Amino acid sequence: MPHHKSAEKAWRQSEKRRLRNRMFKSRVKTEIKKFLSLLDAGDLVKAEEQLKLAQSLLHRGVSKGIFHKNKAANKISKLFEKFNQAKSKVEIQA
Repeated sequence: MPHHKSAEKAWRQSEKRRLRNRMFKSRVKTEIKKFLSLLDAGDLVKAEEQLKLAQSLLHRGVSKGIFHKNKAANKISKLFEKFNQAKSKVEIQA
């Protein structure tokens, strides 16, 4: 436990930030899972909307300092890669 008033305040602040970051990360993961489930279901229109939402949240996380910019870029890249593969499969079948 902190021994000084300032250390105690810093501890409270860091705990608040940790919980806020955890909630945000959880939301991002949920949106990504929704996107992947829509891809598996074959609903490309809704999947594209969900992809835009996930991308927006990842960018917002970078601006808030929750994610490193390269980590977010890699995640977005992988999601677009999966979306484009699913899209090309549908075009080949049609």
